[in-house]
Amino acid sequence: MGCRGQLEKYCSRVEDAVSRLPEQFDHIERAIHMVSDCFQEAGKILLIGNGGSAADAQHLAAELVGRFMAERKALPAIALTTDTSILTAVANDYSFDRVFARQIEALGRAGDVLIAISTSGNSRNIIEGVLAAKNVGLKVIGMTGSAGGRLAEVADLCISAPTDETSHIQELHIMIGHMICAQVEELSQ
Repeated sequence: MGCRGQLEKYCSRVEDAVSRLPEQFDHIERAIHMVSDCFQEAGKILLIGNGGSAADAQHLAAELVGRFMAERKALPAIALTTDTSILTAVANDYSFDRVFARQIEALGRAGDVLIAISTSGNSRNIIEGVLAAKNVGLKVIGMTGSAGGRLAEVADLCISAPTDETSHIQELHIMIGHMICAQVEELSQ
């Protein structure tokens, strides 16, 4: 199969996953309201993820703090994936499993929302972060692949991208994040 055939096959798999995304619309709508309510109550959004999901966490935090589609006030969001000094100190002094939990213990407050992104739903540092968030009184939105993993069990709300392919899960996560940002932005005006 040539390059064009591979591209068509890839696009077909993405289209299949996107066509099943409406199965998650109720969860996405609940997430929109959780985030919007958090901002209305002067809370903030914390975001965590590993690898590509860390990049997604940073991307979504930037959309909220900057702007997505409309000019509006800045919305408080922090990606806990960006401070290399904290990440390496906690990983060295405790373990990599605690890199998000320690930051959540320091920065999270009751009424805040944690968005935890994990394609497998089983990353130990994500699960430890979620458990720390619940101890502090944060609400937790999980974003996973179709299997959900442990994250689906411990999050208050889980949005599962309807595919098992990591690349497509990540593509859908950013699409879902953009849906949330667009609606939250509209509600915040």
